[in-house]
Amino acid sequence: MPISLTPPPAEDEIECAQCGAYIHMALSRCPNCGVNLYEPEADRYEQSAIRRESGVWSKLKRSVRQLFGEPHPAEELFAGALREKTLYDDLLRKVGGDRTIVERLLKYEKEQRPEATRMACLQQAIRRWERENQ
Repeated sequence: MPISLTPPPAEDEIECAQCGAYIHMALSRCPNCGVNLYEPEADRYEQSAIRRESGVWSKLKRSVRQLFGEPHPAEELFAGALREKTLYDDLLRKVGGDRTIVERLLKYEKEQRPEATRMACLQQAIRRWERENQ
């Protein structure tokens, strides 16, 4: 039986049926592929409309966005989730890939500051880890 290098999803994560990424349960769309996690059938019409918009028009819109420094619409929707995932992955890498340690560190930070968001707890856990493991 082959052993997977990918750790299983955490208790508060689900797996995207489209791309297989692990996503926090609070999200309704996958930040990796953009599929609606709870109503994938609703995306068929939207995806067909997106596929039709390709070629020169798509490149022109992207160039105009870049010229004026406007973020991609997906960046606006998923910026917080992507930043949170980056922080989580960074902390996960620091602890050697053990999700239970990461969750324990986050739980500790949440106990210290109950009003803090998950993002703030991740940032503080990383700072604490770096300070204590120099």
